[in-house]
Order: sequence, then structure tokens, then C-alpha cells
Amino acid sequence: MRSLYRLPLAAAFLAGLAPLAFAAAPANVGNTAIGKVLVNAKGMTLYEFAKDAGGKSACNGPCAQKWPPLLDNGGTASGNWSVITRADGSKQWAYKGHPLYTWVGDSKPGQTTGNGFLNGAWTVARP
Repeated sequence: MRSLYRLPLAAAFLAGLAPLAFAAAPANVGNTAIGKVLVNAKGMTLYEFAKDAGGKSACNGPCAQKWPPLLDNGGTASGNWSVITRADGSKQWAYKGHPLYTWVGDSKPGQTTGNGFLNGAWTVARP
């Protein structure tokens, strides 16, 4: 009989934690020919830019047209995830302090054609 009382209490406790325990990360881990990388919701590879520093994006204007930032749409940052404010005021996701981008040269999930671009300044974001 005691186990019947514990089950509802445990379920109520877990239900109260569910929003915290299962909050969606802004990116996932995907498998590519060069190993595991961070990918956006569509499975497109995410990249880091070596010229970004101090929690700021150095990729704006024409650069951001070729390397679209992973924009925040109201998510909650925690752990390795943070949100930076771009020069235009929009919010961008960063992983371990590195702002994240996709590359227009990748046409389908799993591609990593931007890795090493601009003499190695652009690299895939690794989990």
C-alpha cells in the first residue's frame, strides 16, 4: 500500500521539474563526415568565427548574409549556452562564449563545406 502513495508524490515532484529538466537546447549534436558537430533545428552545421571576441560578433552586414547567425527567439540560456546582443540589436546564441552561425554554402544537413574557410577562421562548432 505504501508504494501507491509514493507514486503520485513522485509524479507530482517530477512534473514540477519537467520544464527545467527537459528545456530544449538551441542546437543539437549531429554526425558529419568530420565527426560530431553542433547543428541547428534543421540539422544544418553550426560554425564559430575566430574573429569573434569578448562576447561580440565580428560578422555583420555582408558577412552575416553569407554566415547567418543562430538567432535567439526567446529561449533561456543555461550551462554552456548564452545569448549575445549583435550590432543590429538582435540576439544570437553562443556556445561556450562563441557566437554560432550557419553557412549558405551548406545546402543540406551534414555538410561542413564552411569548415576551414577564410584561412581557418571559420570552424565547425563542436559539442
